[in-house]
Order: sequence, then C-alpha cells, then structure tokens
Amino acid sequence: MPDAKNNLYLYEALELRAEYDARIKELKGLIPEARETRGRLFLRHDEDVRQRPAAGFRVDEVRDQLNALGIKKRKLNAAIQKVNFDTQIATRGDEMSLSEALDLRKTVNAEIGELSAQLASSAYERVVYKEERDIVEAPERSYEQVQRALDDKRLLFRQLNRSLRAVAHDVVVEFKDEP
Repeated sequence: MPDAKNNLYLYEALELRAEYDARIKELKGLIPEARETRGRLFLRHDEDVRQRPAAGFRVDEVRDQLNALGIKKRKLNAAIQKVNFDTQIATRGDEMSLSEALDLRKTVNAEIGELSAQLASSAYERVVYKEERDIVEAPERSYEQVQRALDDKRLLFRQLNRSLRAVAHDVVVEFKDEP
C-alpha cells in the first residue's frame, strides 16, 4: 500500500520492477522481429505458413508500450538504487548501506555453499588401502570447526535477510504507484 504521497515502499517497488520485467518480456515476444528469431530457433516444418497481425493488434502500439515500459523501469530502478545507497542498516553492529548489505548477503550465501561442501568432506577421513596397510588422511579442517563456521554464516545470512525485509517495509521509494 503506497504512502500518503502515493510513493511506493521498497518492497512494492521491487515487486513492480519484477512486473515491468515480465511485461517487457511479454511485449518483446509479440513484435515481429522476436517472433521470427524464435521461429528460427525451433525447427519448423510448416515453412509456407505465414502470420499476420490479428484484428485489434497494432505492432506500433506494442513498440510504444515497450518503449514506455522501458523508460518507467529505468526510472524505477534508479529510484531503487538511490534508496539502496542512501539507506543505512545495522547488522552485527556494523552500519552499511542497503547496497552493501545486498552484496554481503550474496557473498555470505556463496560462502554457505562452500562451507556446506567442506562440511561433507570434513565428516570423513580418507582411507587408502595400500600394500596391506591403511593410509589415513584426516580432513584439512575439523568437522566441528566447519560446522561452527557454517552455523555462523547461516546466522549472518538470516540476520541480513531480516534486516533487509524490515527496511523494505519501512523505506519509501520516490516513485509513484500506477493505477
């Protein structure tokens, strides 16, 4: 629900941007150039079949809508980026912009994947049977050490997500809602 000046909250602006993306993709699929390219990608056995615009469909109107949506999306994206750089949040005692927090969340998510893979490899020792004796290779990091690091990253990721979601419901983006 927009604020008193009909500006969108950040979460609404993000939803609208996703809607613009979907609408742009939909409209691009209607223009003849895109349809011809798509037709070439798929093997068509009906080469002598042609298409023409149906009644009520105007290619020029679709191109105008596409252009207008592109402009709206750029303006909305600029407004979102402004908020991302201007708004500060605190996570684990550190103040950072939303932009930094989003980058940190992406990095932490990648680290969680890496630590998860390390956890699997640290759970078992490698035993090589060679010439009637066992050669045992211990994991590079202990299971407990990797588990603690993984739990810490998961907690940080959760805190970042919660902070970002809370801000998204409080911060207003200077972009008017559409009817």
